[in-house]
Amino acid sequence: MDDLFAPMHIVLLLIVALLVFGPKRLPHLGSDLAKGIREFQNELHGRRNSDGNQDHSANSPHDPPDSPN
Repeated sequence: MDDLFAPMHIVLLLIVALLVFGPKRLPHLGSDLAKGIREFQNELHGRRNSDGNQDHSANSPHDPPDSPN
């Protein structure tokens, strides 16, 4: 295997994806994949979501206090 990302391999993958998903669904899949990668990277680095939601910590004000066992 000379190069995994050779131009011919990429073209072949795009043709197979086009045949499997069709031309109408392929752009949506690309944007959904990019959004998923972006969200994964944000969570990995501990950043807030772009829509303004904050991650809730373990002791959020709406959670009941821990009871002693």
